[in-house]
Amino acid sequence: MTAPEDLTRKSSRAVALVALLLAAVNLRLAVTSVGPVLDELRDGLAMSSTVAGLLASVPVVCFAAVGLTAPRLARRFGASRVILVGLVVLAAGLAVRPFAPGTALFLLLSLVALAGIAVVNVLLPSVVKDRFPDRVGATTGLYTVALNVGATAAAATTVPLTTNAFGGDWRLGLACWAVVAVLAVPSWLPLAREPVARPAEVRTEDLVRVGRNPVAWALAVYFGMQSTSAYVIIGWLPQIYRDAGVSAEQAGLLFAATSFLGVPLGFGLSAFAGRMRSQSWIAVGLGVFGFAGYGGLWYDPAAAPWLWAVFLGIVNTAFPLVLTMIALRGRTPATVVRLSAFAQSVGYIFAIPGPFLVGALHDATDGWRAPLVLMICLMVPQIIAGYLAGRDRQI
Repeated sequence: MTAPEDLTRKSSRAVALVALLLAAVNLRLAVTSVGPVLDELRDGLAMSSTVAGLLASVPVVCFAAVGLTAPRLARRFGASRVILVGLVVLAAGLAVRPFAPGTALFLLLSLVALAGIAVVNVLLPSVVKDRFPDRVGATTGLYTVALNVGATAAAATTVPLTTNAFGGDWRLGLACWAVVAVLAVPSWLPLAREPVARPAEVRTEDLVRVGRNPVAWALAVYFGMQSTSAYVIIGWLPQIYRDAGVSAEQAGLLFAATSFLGVPLGFGLSAFAGRMRSQSWIAVGLGVFGFAGYGGLWYDPAAAPWLWAVFLGIVNTAFPLVLTMIALRGRTPATVVRLSAFAQSVGYIFAIPGPFLVGALHDATDGWRAPLVLMICLMVPQIIAGYLAGRDRQI
C-alpha cells in the first residue's frame, strides 16, 4: 500500500470512528433521561406503576420488532445511510414526545424515537467488523464508552436541567436531548455518500439457519437476560431509591453512577475480552455482581446505596461483553450482521416481560422486595447463557 493510499485509509477510519462514537452517545439517553423524572412524568400523564413498567418495556419491544428490519434496509440502502436516517428519526421522536397530551401518544412517540435507535443498535457491530476488523474488541469498547457517557449524562443532569434551567418543566428536560441526536447527524453524511457495499442479504431463512446453532441461542438468551437487567435498572432504579427515602437528585446521581462505571469498565472489558479465546468466566463474574447488587437492594436500598449502585454498574457491563462476543462469534461481517440481528431481536423478545412484570409486582405487593427477588432469580439463566455464549466457537 502506497503512502497516499495508507493516509486515505487512516483518514477514512478516523471519520468512521468519530461517526461511530457520536451515534453511540445517543443509544441510551432516550431511555435513561426518563427514570430520574418518572415521578413527575407519571403525575403529568396520570400513569400507574404498571403502565410505567410498560413504558420501560417499550425499548425492548421496539428493538425486537424494528431490529429485524435493519439488515434488509442495510442491504438495500447501505448501513451508513440507514444509521443516518435512524438518527434523524431519533431526534424527531425525542423532540416531540415530551409534549404528548396523554400516555398513549407518549408511548407511541417513544416508539418512534426508539425505532431510530433500534436500527443503529443492530448495525453498529457490523460497522465495527467491516471497518475495524483488526480491532473489534477495542473499537467495541470505545463505542460502549460513548454509549455510557450519553447514558450517564442523561441520568445525572436531567433533574438539574429540569429544575434549574427549565423552571421545573420535565417536558423541556426530556426534549433537550434531541439536540445530541441532531449533533450526531452531520458525522454520518460523508459515510452515507460512499458507494453502497451490499452485504449478503439477511432473509428469514438466514436467521432460521443461524438459529439452528446453539451459539446463536446462547448469545440471544444472554442478550435478553442482560437487557432485562439493564432496562429494569434504567426504568426503576431511581424510583427504588426514592421510595427508600433518597432525594430525587441523589437518586439520579446513584443511577448515573451505574452508567458511569461503564465508561472505564466497558472499554477495558471489551478490549480484554477481545483478546481472550473464551469469555465464559467473565460472564459468570458479572453475574455474581448482579446477585450482590440486587440482593443489596432487596435488603435495604438506603443501607449502602453507593455500593449497590457500583455492583449494578458492574453487571451492566454485560452489554459491551455481549456485543464483543457477537462480533467474535461470527467469521465474517455478513455473518455478524445475521448473528447480531438474531441475538438482539430474539434477545429483546425475551426481555420484553421483565420491566413490565417488575411494575406489576410492585403494584400488586406495594413494595420492591418481590420484584427484586425476580431479578435475583433471573441472574441464574444470565450466568448459564453467558458461560455457553463465551466459549471459543464461531459461526
